[in-house]
Amino acid sequence: MDDRLTQLFGADRRRLRTGAAVVLVLVAVAVAVLVSAVGSAGTTVAVPAPAPPASPRAAPTLLVHVLGAVRAPGLYSLPDGSRAVDAVAAAGGLADDADAGGINLARRVSDGEQLAVPRVGEAPPVAAGPGRVDLNTATAEQLDTLPGIGPALAARILAWREEHGGFASADDLLEVPGLGEKTVGELRDLVLP
Repeated sequence: MDDRLTQLFGADRRRLRTGAAVVLVLVAVAVAVLVSAVGSAGTTVAVPAPAPPASPRAAPTLLVHVLGAVRAPGLYSLPDGSRAVDAVAAAGGLADDADAGGINLARRVSDGEQLAVPRVGEAPPVAAGPGRVDLNTATAEQLDTLPGIGPALAARILAWREEHGGFASADDLLEVPGLGEKTVGELRDLVLP
């Protein structure tokens, strides 16, 4: 039985030594990690700045002629996507006698456009442009360039065109909700068919 006890206790001692060795290795690894973390706490890692673009491109611009009841009429270069209000602001703002209701300040302007701001008592200006707007092919943006037509009316015109298969004449605009005789009268010479 003594041999047996010696074998049992001997095996337990070996296990105990092996376990102690594993614990010592784990403690050593933990200490090494802590020392490394504390030692690098004050270090700065340099991150390279992104390289500037090889050839910066200029933002697209529009050239708009602003005239009429503005403080400084003239030719202005505006960023692409600008609206009539931006063109008027570039021209110094509305003059004291301007009829702000005579122009759609929310509509987008296009390159080469002439934007005329009416004075109180004047008829709203006829849009100057390279040609007439075809009601059967125009986009919402093209319709929005017409006097008295903003984004909401342009959308209604497109919806009417889709529902009825197109316009036979400018008089068909009278069937579009929100367009009256006065506005359609102003548009007759500016639109096709």
